[in-house]
Amino acid sequence: MPRYNTAMTNEDHVSIILAQWAAERPDLDASPMGIVGRISRLSLVVEKELEPVFEQWGLNHWSFDMLATLRRAGAPHRLSPTELFRSMMVTSGTMTNRIDRLAEKGLVRRVPDPEDRRGILVELTDQGRELIDSVLISHVANEARLLQPLSREEQSTLTVLLRKWLSTLEHRS
Repeated sequence: MPRYNTAMTNEDHVSIILAQWAAERPDLDASPMGIVGRISRLSLVVEKELEPVFEQWGLNHWSFDMLATLRRAGAPHRLSPTELFRSMMVTSGTMTNRIDRLAEKGLVRRVPDPEDRRGILVELTDQGRELIDSVLISHVANEARLLQPLSREEQSTLTVLLRKWLSTLEHRS
């Protein structure tokens, strides 16, 4: 029976799991578990690899994501809290807390919505824009480092396949 120690082989953890299922349930085509399992594990590993860059700048994954969302919205780099929480897929309560935390650091501010007297917008401050512009350079370099095992052609193929799959699943909901 294969064990979980993959240190001496080119196999990944999911290969071991698939081999175990093949031995226990040879009647079952478990190959979909290979793709989904690898993507799930990659997500966890990649997130761990991204965090140190964010931490160097005093951020974490969610704070980077919020600042980046505001930055890529274009000048004047402001969105409604609803637009932010939809983009980031969190609850409105979580979003309020996150806005508060970034506002305390001087990275964002709440401004009146000129199109809705009752509404507010979340706006990137100059300090927030300078920070996200700096972090972004380190972040993209880190992501490029993580993709180095794949050739440019492999990265391109992976992009096409992941876009197709994600687009199909996102449009279901």
